[in-house]
Amino acid sequence: MAKLHARSSSLGTIALLFGLCLPIHAVDAARFDLTGPKIDVHVTRGTHTLPIAQVPNLQPGDKVWLHPDLPPTQSVHYLLVAAFLRGTTNPPPDNWFTLIQTWNKKVREEGVTITVPDEAQQVILFLAPETGGDFSTLRSAVRGRPGVFVRASQDLLEAGFEQARIETYLANMRRVPPDDSKALAEHSDFLARTLNLKPNTDCFKKPVDAQANCLTQAGTQTLLDDGHGTTVAAALSNGPGSDLINQASYTSMAGAGLYSAYVGAVVDLVRLMSGLHTAKYQYIPAIAFPSNEALNLRLNTPPSFHDPKSVIVIGLPAIQTAVPPPLRPSDPKAITCLLRPAVVLPVEGAPLVFSTAFAHDLVLHLEGPGREAIIPLTADAFRGGLVLAHPPARKPLSLDPLSETESTGLGTENASDKPATEKPKPVSIATTPSSDDTTISGTVTGFWGFDPFTGPIVRLQDTPGHDWKLVSTDPLIAGKSQHILLAATGTACLETIKLDPGPNSAFGPKDQTFKNATDRINTVDVALTLPPHDPGALHLAIHQFGVPKIDTVSLTDYSEPARLDGLTYHSGDATAQLTGASLDQVQKLVLNNDLTFTPTPASPDTGPASEKDLRLSLPPNFSPPQFRPGTHLNAQVSLKDGRTLPLSVTVAPSRPSVSIISKNVNQPSDTPIHLADLNDLPADQQLTFSLKSGQPFSRTASIEIANSDESLRTSLSVASGNLILQSPHTLLATLDPLKAFGSSAFGPLRLRPVAPDGTTGDWLPLATLVRLPTLKDLRCPSDATQPCIVSGSDLYLVDSIAMSPDFSDPTYVPEGFVGTTLALPRPPKTGFFLKLRDDPTSANPVTMPILPQQTLATPKAP
Repeated sequence: MAKLHARSSSLGTIALLFGLCLPIHAVDAARFDLTGPKIDVHVTRGTHTLPIAQVPNLQPGDKVWLHPDLPPTQSVHYLLVAAFLRGTTNPPPDNWFTLIQTWNKKVREEGVTITVPDEAQQVILFLAPETGGDFSTLRSAVRGRPGVFVRASQDLLEAGFEQARIETYLANMRRVPPDDSKALAEHSDFLARTLNLKPNTDCFKKPVDAQANCLTQAGTQTLLDDGHGTTVAAALSNGPGSDLINQASYTSMAGAGLYSAYVGAVVDLVRLMSGLHTAKYQYIPAIAFPSNEALNLRLNTPPSFHDPKSVIVIGLPAIQTAVPPPLRPSDPKAITCLLRPAVVLPVEGAPLVFSTAFAHDLVLHLEGPGREAIIPLTADAFRGGLVLAHPPARKPLSLDPLSETESTGLGTENASDKPATEKPKPVSIATTPSSDDTTISGTVTGFWGFDPFTGPIVRLQDTPGHDWKLVSTDPLIAGKSQHILLAATGTACLETIKLDPGPNSAFGPKDQTFKNATDRINTVDVALTLPPHDPGALHLAIHQFGVPKIDTVSLTDYSEPARLDGLTYHSGDATAQLTGASLDQVQKLVLNNDLTFTPTPASPDTGPASEKDLRLSLPPNFSPPQFRPGTHLNAQVSLKDGRTLPLSVTVAPSRPSVSIISKNVNQPSDTPIHLADLNDLPADQQLTFSLKSGQPFSRTASIEIANSDESLRTSLSVASGNLILQSPHTLLATLDPLKAFGSSAFGPLRLRPVAPDGTTGDWLPLATLVRLPTLKDLRCPSDATQPCIVSGSDLYLVDSIAMSPDFSDPTYVPEGFVGTTLALPRPPKTGFFLKLRDDPTSANPVTMPILPQQTLATPKAP
């Protein structure tokens, strides 16, 4: 886990060294944004020379060339003093101090070369105005407090590293178009990863036109500590002398605030050297920004040329063994395509590779049979990694770049003393692999200052992938966005994936987004957006870098599939109940590989069809097996479009079942209507019936009676007194329709048993509930050609009247008839026939005496 880079002790050293430069409040607000003098520096080790910008560390014996680059009109003479240090408790000898008069003509023309002595650990430079006793004063200050200057040297270097990271971020973010929110976020992510810092995420919440300005403001970034910069700057030696605070504890402490607006880390500034000055000198820090040979200095306070005059303190690289950059791939599993026109190796872990010039002459060594090659690399934080040279420049290179003028900008005298490295076999990279393996490996190498280093091993793809295929098994739904997985021999070179919905679609080919699949090699996750269209065949057009051929993957999408929530199956049943959605797509269900159920058409016995429930039945006369309750079975549900959906089911206990033994309807005695259908039940009469139960009938079970849409419902039970157990298997029941349903109830009734746990049996037809009209008398005139008159009440319950049972010439009663008389032809002595509105299928005979007609008003004609 990255830690915030808060270096209170190191920043405090700068504060303690330069404590008297400004008042407390002024130091807190100071920025390192004042341009200071410039000093040219290069370093020679053996026969190789590098500019200071490429030197991360010095070693004993190195020759350091110093050349003060002051303007010809410089009116104040500056002394340049170079001092070598050897730890916090061991003051340097007098001969480790070098006095350089910057106004000397020879110095201005040729510079001065100093040699790093043995046992030296740091080197620090002072620029001081010439005054009496200047050199001895500076030397005495260093020898008297060496630990303070050791820490100051380290902190100045580290502050420079930090500020270089921030300024690299700011400079690169200014390259992004300010109105491109997507590019701002993308490049900010690249820079944050390579430079190991955290941008201010609140900037992305601002309007697009304000995001760029927010991101490029100094102080809005948080530096994260990777440890490498601290190691390069070198830690103090172990032991009592390493405790700088104890060493200088006799001085006072004061002040707190921002060290630098660029660094942005909030720390406590500890002033421990308020007494480290004379009447002649005060000390101000300078952070160096190397560019080739030039040390460009920045100050946080203007120099003073009045007593006490300002001494500018400058840190040079630490004297230590080289610490190579800990570069690592951003994603160890990622594969980079070498066929891209612009190839970037995403690496991280070493911000100084991207913010300084310490790493140089980087190359990528390709490995693999027939594929060996060397490709130049360039560190580019803006693009998020190491950028490979364009194909024309990808050729074998010399492995001793320090001998090349173009590599260092400096000439050398003797090429025989080059750093020893193993030289690989130079071959062309335009080779064809001999196998189907598209993945190779490559190793990053280069120079860290004077020293060669070996970086990370990266995975690469140098040939297009083939054998593209769909590995997802989930069905595709037309008009719905979903993810699919595509696999091939290699997927790193994938450029675009286009969806072609077919010639009959109103939509043309459209680009699809994709990314590497998690935990799968050579597989991509495609976010597929299917436009609304008729389900059918689709095609994915796959285009890869470096090959004009388009690979095609065929797909088939469907309409929204049935959703299967569950299957209820009771042991021994010939039916099963499927629940879910869009169940009209179900063609059949196969249970236990040998029981085939098909949808049961809706009927009065099974009830109306439902969108959420589907009743399935075995073929007629098929005897279902008896499964043990709790048995787990597998089912396959076949849809009408050919898809098959799996479903698991647990066998439930057998459902209760009953059959009707007999039933008796009390026929009304006060009506001339004789019901022809024994299943018709007058609404004002009780029905008594007996049932046979397949299993012992529980005393807490019940018989449910309802019509087809279950708008009428009642239950018979032992507790309510309308159900009597003759034996565990024989039941006697009594239904009073008028009491149970009211006067508006009519139509077919059915019954089913209900177990104590709520499990229901199959519906059985019970009776048809009918309401009877009241017929009072039948009167006919003496003239046989004239109609007769039947009088009564509730005549709207009559559907039609006829003189014969076949109803060849019926007289219909209109809907909503409210009259009390009906006209009909003279009936025979045997009576006439009547169909009830509640059961218009039965011709019910009516026997009434024919009475002579009275002189009455003309009845209303039907």
